[in-house]
Amino acid sequence: MPKVSVEIPQELLDDLDTHVGDDGKFVNRSDAVRASIRKTLDMLDEIDERHDRVDPEVTE
Repeated sequence: MPKVSVEIPQELLDDLDTHVGDDGKFVNRSDAVRASIRKTLDMLDEIDERHDRVDPEVTE
């Protein structure tokens, strides 16, 4: 799996960390970031569909 490096403001990282670990929803930060990216991409796909911006040539 490719690795990506990003800069994240401390307040976002602090908030993210409250959801990671034994008592959190996510096992680790990478898991949380992947889930967030998937959710965001799904929302963008829904927006594109509502605005008829879906390319019929692209298949899932």
